[in-house]
Amino acid sequence: MKLPRLFGWLFATLLLLACIGLVYPNQLPVSLYKLSLVTMAGVIGYWLDRSLFPYARPDSFIEPEEGEDAPACDAISADEDRAFMPCSVAFAAAMLRRAIIVGCAMIAIGLGA
Repeated sequence: MKLPRLFGWLFATLLLLACIGLVYPNQLPVSLYKLSLVTMAGVIGYWLDRSLFPYARPDSFIEPEEGEDAPACDAISADEDRAFMPCSVAFAAAMLRRAIIVGCAMIAIGLGA
């Protein structure tokens, strides 16, 4: 049986949460509150990226399987007036943009809490 992705991190988090509960039981609600805020900020950052860039989602730059439509970057490269951007570069840029937006949202909420 294969363990789910990031199972090690989940186990470490639960172990540390149990340690906090044993050593400082009065801090357990505060830790759960902060964890929920940061998690909520990650979700909000993700949806913020999706709403700000609806036509530049990272999965739109992945090479298609046989029989699927061509990705958006092929249409751009065929146009003489626009700069050519390979799909891998566009995919990396979109992933980096999303990571920055989500990370900034999480830092903003973490610093404000």
